Amino acid sequence: MRLANGNRGGGNTDNAMMKSLLAATVLLGLGSAAFGASAVNKDAEPRTLIVTEGGSKSELSLAGGETVEFCPSGCFVTMPNGDREALTGNETIEISGGTARIK
Repeated sequence: MRLANGNRGGGNTDNAMMKSLLAATVLLGLGSAAFGASAVNKDAEPRTLIVTEGGSKSELSLAGGETVEFCPSGCFVTMPNGDREALTGNETIEISGGTARIK
């Protein structure tokens, strides 16, 4: 059965679907921007990582037992032993016994 205006009664769902899709995309984009690499210091002593991001170096000091998030969009990290690693932003650096490991 056709209605007088040519619509079959389902309504125009295109706009509603597009709005829902746009909202989901924005939320996913915001959520992923909040995540970055993390570093956890399992030692009792403080440890320092050197982070190079966008050509700028900074020291990231972690107290014993502390966990921090950093490097949301990729960076280079110099570990406590001098090793340098490239991070994409989703890794976890675990420091234990003075040694850093990427997980």
